[in-house]
Amino acid sequence: MIAKDLKNRGKLIRLLMPYFTEKKFRKINKIMKAGKGRNFSKTLDMKEIFIERTDGSQLRVVIFYKKDDLIPSEELRPGLLWIHGGGYAIGIPEQDFSFAELFIARHNCVIFMPDYTLSTQKPYPAAFDDCYQTLLYMKEHAAEFSINENQIMTGGDSAGGGLCVAVDLMARDSGDVKISFTMPLYPMLDSRKTSSSTDNDAPVWNSKSNEAGWKLYLGDENKLSKYAVPALENDFKGFPSTVTYIGTIEPFYDETMNFVKKLEKQSVEVSYKVFQGAFHAFDIVCAKSKSAKEAREFLGKAFENACKS
Repeated sequence: MIAKDLKNRGKLIRLLMPYFTEKKFRKINKIMKAGKGRNFSKTLDMKEIFIERTDGSQLRVVIFYKKDDLIPSEELRPGLLWIHGGGYAIGIPEQDFSFAELFIARHNCVIFMPDYTLSTQKPYPAAFDDCYQTLLYMKEHAAEFSINENQIMTGGDSAGGGLCVAVDLMARDSGDVKISFTMPLYPMLDSRKTSSSTDNDAPVWNSKSNEAGWKLYLGDENKLSKYAVPALENDFKGFPSTVTYIGTIEPFYDETMNFVKKLEKQSVEVSYKVFQGAFHAFDIVCAKSKSAKEAREFLGKAFENACKS
């Protein structure tokens, strides 16, 4: 079932890491910690800022921007909140530097990536609160970073895509921030089982990994909120213009297509692409494949068009 250009890498990944567990999440985080504060991009400048949370602790946020760009400057540019993936349980903002390179190559912008609280540390709503606080910070400090307040955008991959949709919903419901465009890629939206997330043994992320990820993120939460599980929301009126893509053999296929259908039914502008035989995060782990290049071109063009509109 795996697409030809993804098959060899997919087999290797499934052999080395058949599925994730809480123990594996924690082990990976210890390894990834070494990457914090490092700029892996050769084309962008990066800096860290720290936002004070309500409890007095510090939220680290990584900012990517065009190399040698002056901030602030007279030229306003879009501000993008980008949220990394990792099943809500693993990851650091720096891992998504290639997304930052893609977007800034297409249109000058400034990108904020929160180092949100992972579920191995605290369950929902810790990660959501961190991401939403970063969005509010972007709006409040728009002039400081030369952000066009009419072009505040959001995006994220996997769990980052789920957090992205949750943030979009809160922004719409509260009226705090007007989000002009959103890019939740193969988003992790539904803790309930779907046809595609049941008995799925695809590479990178499968049913076992998904169950472990949601269990950690939701913790002992009994009364689920749409901000924890965005698939619970059915009213998407006033939601921002959206772009996404998804592979047909990954666990999130059904929930992503259900999300897209809800947007279409309620006349929200949405553009999406389906990749036959693509597994989770194929665009990252098989970056040189034909499928990945097609996905990134589709995303980059959509972002560029949104910036110019």
